[in-house]
Amino acid sequence: MRHELGPVDQIPPGQGRNFQVGERRVAVFRGRDGCVYATQADCPHRGGPLADGLVGSGTLVCPLHERRFDLATGQAQNGDCNVDVHPITVGPDGRLTIELP
Repeated sequence: MRHELGPVDQIPPGQGRNFQVGERRVAVFRGRDGCVYATQADCPHRGGPLADGLVGSGTLVCPLHERRFDLATGQAQNGDCNVDVHPITVGPDGRLTIELP
């Protein structure tokens, strides 16, 4: 199911923001290179707020315990738990659309 989240400009480059989509919270990140990613909102390791993590070169570092994840695949780079990723696009009008199951 597709959901519109609003303009991409509400997320500064290199940062993340949480969004409530129905019953689900998601974290959306805007890389400094313009790429946009969406993951689950909480780290699977200890529930850290992923939107507050450090974003760089397609990776995300959880702010609590420095778990590192690939933003495109959700694959853990230094741990044993992965994050769920969701397809997200930026339309020609600059609006974000996420697809959730």
